[in-house]
Amino acid sequence: MDNIIEFLEKRGFIDNITSDELKERMNKPIKGYIGFDPTADSLHLGNLVGIVALAWLEKFGHTPVVLLGGATGKIGDPSGKNTERPFLTHETLQKNIEGIRKQFHRCLKKTVILNNADWLTNYGLVDFLRDIGKHFRVGPMLGKESVKRRFQSVEGISFTEFSYQVLQGYDFYYLSEREDVIMQMGGSDQWGNITAGMELARKLSGKTIYGMTFPLLTRSDGAKFGKSEAGAIWLDPEKTSPYQFYQYLVCVSDKDVIKLMKMLTFMELDEIETFEKEMQSGGFIPNAAQKKLAEEVTRYIHGEDGLRIALKVTEAAAPGSKATLDPEVLEEIAKDMPHILMKTQDVIDQTYADIAAKSGFLTSKAEGNRMIKNKGAYLNNEKVDDPSFMIQSKHIIGGKYLLFGAGKKKKILIKIEKELT
Repeated sequence: MDNIIEFLEKRGFIDNITSDELKERMNKPIKGYIGFDPTADSLHLGNLVGIVALAWLEKFGHTPVVLLGGATGKIGDPSGKNTERPFLTHETLQKNIEGIRKQFHRCLKKTVILNNADWLTNYGLVDFLRDIGKHFRVGPMLGKESVKRRFQSVEGISFTEFSYQVLQGYDFYYLSEREDVIMQMGGSDQWGNITAGMELARKLSGKTIYGMTFPLLTRSDGAKFGKSEAGAIWLDPEKTSPYQFYQYLVCVSDKDVIKLMKMLTFMELDEIETFEKEMQSGGFIPNAAQKKLAEEVTRYIHGEDGLRIALKVTEAAAPGSKATLDPEVLEEIAKDMPHILMKTQDVIDQTYADIAAKSGFLTSKAEGNRMIKNKGAYLNNEKVDDPSFMIQSKHIIGGKYLLFGAGKKKKILIKIEKELT
């Protein structure tokens, strides 16, 4: 299958497309872009659909273009928002731009990365209104879904946000003129902004340019994909560890996993269909598809080392695990598990029950001793059978950690504070 539009249709990427002519145009190499406003210093899992779409462009011999919104990020796109976005300082925007630029360099090989601040920042207001604003009609602008929803809300929409589609429309026109970009892609909520750019190009240059949207990823329960109770699932390992990232994906529902395989991985469709058939027949290994999804996406975002750490931590943190513990694994576990600081002198020559009570892990020494008696006490994933067993320096993993368990699920990590010399 040589045509990328047909290919993306089979993978569920296409929500809307402006013209069937685009399919014909893409039989030859073209440039296509997606815009990303730097609202944070990292992209999140919901952005991954756009990144993968750009990667497929690249794989099919087209040129993917990433447009960073150094200027539009100062305004804020009202699409998908119930209230106006908080304004970001110039310093914050620059920090955010550098953070997500690195992520694109890691995920895409030959992409062109541009910043709309380069052409919007110094465009004078009066000149912009005269040259560009005159080509926009308020009626159609009010009819855009993102504007209509906000216009009817209690808070309403500011003129600043209302003007966002003019800026994005100009970006598309500018890129078509200066970079020979003929297609813009985006989530389904970007349809109005994309068609605004197409209409502007038609009026100013007579050119036909094209748009394509992909579905916004939502779970089968209607919630946004890429959100957890703790917040967004970030692509930056410092904000969401590879283990947390992997765990989110390995826990997706059976109803969602095949769709996510098609849209977030580079797996062959035949392999995905095999998973789908096995799930439908009931003969598959439980969670096998989720594990495959989590491995593929974690490897893509965090590399082989990130996946290795995620798998090690997953094994070590499993109830009743016999996995070997090391400082690297425990450092990752500390990001997800309750942990406390204790001094060396507070743990050496102390029993399991002593430390369990001191740390607040269990309510009392008596409860700790009952846990031992009932075969439910664990130290570093090893069962503690003797109430008189004393913890020694050799039990402190890497000189830094003790992992206490009570039963198969309750755990706490004790980090040993370094003593000042």
